[in-house]
Amino acid sequence: MMSHSCSTLQDPEPLSGTLIDVAQHLGNLRFKVWEKMQKMVEYTPVTLDVNSAHADLLISGVLLQWSKSTPKHWTSSPAFQTASSVPSPATLRHSFCRSCLDNYWNTQDIKKCPVCRKHSQTDAPPSNLALRNIVETFARERSHNTTKQDETREGEKESQGRRESGGRSGLVPDGDERCSLHGKRLLLFCVEDQEALCAVCQTSRRHRTHQLCPVDEAAQELKEEVKASIIPLRRKLETFQKLKEDCMKTAEHIKSQAKQAERKIRDEFVSLHQFLRLEEVVRLSALSEEVDMKTVIMAEKIEHLAKKITSLTSNIREIEQDIEANDLPFLQAYKNNKARANCTLQDPEPVSGALIDMAQHLGNLRFKIWEKMQEKVQYTPVTLDPNTAAPWLSLSDDLTSVCVSGEKHHVPNNPERCDTCVCVLGADPFSSGSHCWEVEVAGKTRWDLGVLRESVSRKGVLSVNPAHGFWALSLRDGGQYSACTMPWTRLTLKRRPRRVRVCLDYDAGEVTFYDPTDMSLIYTFRDKFKEPLLPYLCPCVSDSGRNAEPLKICPAKVSLVHDVGDKVL
Repeated sequence: MMSHSCSTLQDPEPLSGTLIDVAQHLGNLRFKVWEKMQKMVEYTPVTLDVNSAHADLLISGVLLQWSKSTPKHWTSSPAFQTASSVPSPATLRHSFCRSCLDNYWNTQDIKKCPVCRKHSQTDAPPSNLALRNIVETFARERSHNTTKQDETREGEKESQGRRESGGRSGLVPDGDERCSLHGKRLLLFCVEDQEALCAVCQTSRRHRTHQLCPVDEAAQELKEEVKASIIPLRRKLETFQKLKEDCMKTAEHIKSQAKQAERKIRDEFVSLHQFLRLEEVVRLSALSEEVDMKTVIMAEKIEHLAKKITSLTSNIREIEQDIEANDLPFLQAYKNNKARANCTLQDPEPVSGALIDMAQHLGNLRFKIWEKMQEKVQYTPVTLDPNTAAPWLSLSDDLTSVCVSGEKHHVPNNPERCDTCVCVLGADPFSSGSHCWEVEVAGKTRWDLGVLRESVSRKGVLSVNPAHGFWALSLRDGGQYSACTMPWTRLTLKRRPRRVRVCLDYDAGEVTFYDPTDMSLIYTFRDKFKEPLLPYLCPCVSDSGRNAEPLKICPAKVSLVHDVGDKVL
């Protein structure tokens, strides 16, 4: 018999990391753009006043002093340092076959993208993992189909060969099939040798001691055996078909994710563009107002001076006419002309502050706009990862809050996703250092907060305690707080916190929870961490609407600090 067993075929593994990394693209988007704009900004503690410059001096367009101070030590507290320490290398934004790209680059003097012509800053561009997984899946499926077709053709050839040879090896020979050695009908089946025999074959030395049975009985028994052996194959087939369906759904979900992320990114940049355009209008309006105001002042001053000039000119003309007169008329007018020539009019003073305040409008202009943009950006130390969220959860567009939805969302059951516990994880793992974030819990009757090991399985019921990789705080029944130890440790709090501050000191092996109102200690876990940890948030079930409020990551306060010489401003 031919063996059709596929026992060596491994069950397919779900593809991890195939969904769009939405948290990377949308998390703290405005802050990242604002932070990147720092490269376009410089700050000078002294702005030169062009209105005070000597006529022989030439002042630069941005009114900088000869020795300017560039803010090399800009930081933001508390989270700006962490964000700015992560490099963001420029890489190609298009995907190609690696060998094709190498062949193309070998013909070029400069390594650049074949599509957009941008220079690549690396000789080894990173792999597009999602695209690679799709290609490998397609290749495996095509190979599987080719193998299946080959097996089908081979089986057809073998069946044809058996029919032509008289069917000696067949299990269920036709009534007219004969033994190829003796020409007798094949009526018996040898269990040991697994072949059909004639009456002469059964008396041969080879089969004399073997167990024999009629062909029809053997065929019926072995058919049942083969039917039973097909069951695992069908199960494996179902497993592969199920994963294929999941992959197809994942591919559709990737398209949906891409559209949503693209829309959100465009909306954010539209908002930033509107801010810049409005700021341009405001600053041009301020300049125009100053121009109008000082134009009016100068017009009034010019009119006043013109009147004085007219009066003085008339006086001088009359006195000069009397001087040219005859002696007697001159002498008669002398006293009057003497008084008129003795002018008490004060000399006019130069108009101070009449010029446009160029320093006010142009000095540190980019920096002022960048600084003002801080009002429109916020930084959250934790960004929630929608690819880990349970299907019953809904996340905000900025990936900072989570609540229980009224229905189950149709999302892929990817390995990263929690499928039973209504929880979501942070996008960025922590493997060293100290990290703090605050979570708003006001209005909720149930929740879990803390951290978990990155390797913890997200499938099935989760046991929330340190032995299973969780270090968390819990609220149940509207007022019962517990540390999720083994067993859980009940806690007594002097008041219900509206926010909970989670502090992870990875190197010290501590996870501490505080009430940020007065920084009173709630509980501290002490352990030894051996792998990366992820923030863990569980808003729990809605409890008929009593627990419908979201859990929200609170934005951190961002403050600007820069060094100027030996001073910190």
